[in-house]
Amino acid sequence: NLRDKKEAPTEMERQRLDEGNKKKLGSLDQRKTDDCFVRLVEEQKKEKEETLNKIHQLEKELDCKDKLEMETQELKGKLQVMNEELEEKCFELENLECIEWALVIKERQSNAELQDAREALIKELRELVSDRTSITIKKMGELDEEPFIKACKERFTGEEADVQHAMLFSKWQENLKVAAWHPFKRVGTGDQMQEVVYEEDKQLKSLREEWGENVKNAVKTALEELNEFNASGRYPVPQLWNLKEKRRATLKEVVEYMTLQIKNLTH
Repeated sequence: NLRDKKEAPTEMERQRLDEGNKKKLGSLDQRKTDDCFVRLVEEQKKEKEETLNKIHQLEKELDCKDKLEMETQELKGKLQVMNEELEEKCFELENLECIEWALVIKERQSNAELQDAREALIKELRELVSDRTSITIKKMGELDEEPFIKACKERFTGEEADVQHAMLFSKWQENLKVAAWHPFKRVGTGDQMQEVVYEEDKQLKSLREEWGENVKNAVKTALEELNEFNASGRYPVPQLWNLKEKRRATLKEVVEYMTLQIKNLTH
């Protein structure tokens, strides 16, 4: 009995220990369950966030796609308008080119008619004008002989002066006919560009050094006139000339001069 009494508490203690262990195990299981639940909740939360992010990203991409489509349509519309405007401009340009070509033809015809009129007047006025009348006929590009005569008389005497003058003058008449000799330079830009005599040309410079400024200027003037009135032919051509103003006479000036001469003859 005493032994039973001693073992009894031990059994009771074992039972209490078992119950304590069960409670501990239960507590551990509960903790594990709670931990699993928390992890599950966190994983679901993370998946939900990832899903929402994907949805937002897709929405953004969709918005971008919509905007891109709208911009594409807008650009297509602008391109269509530009094409229509371009076609219209091309049509206008073709019309302008036709008008311009018609004007060019008309201008050429007018210039040809004016040139014919000038040539006819030159032919008729040859016997009616002189170096003393206000309107005369001047051969443009013709070399002025006077400076050559003067220069040779200053250097030579008698017949020698005449011979030297004839040789020098003839030489420069021939030089002026050489189309390959083009002692000009361009000055200015755009519509203001023009050709002027290049006075540092080797031949002109040599002429000035040997025979003086006046002889060189006579050749320079002939070159300028040839370049303006007969650049392709390089020979003197007759022109109606306003002697007072030292320029080519207009047809109006020539007609007024002829009208005045007729009136003077009838009175």
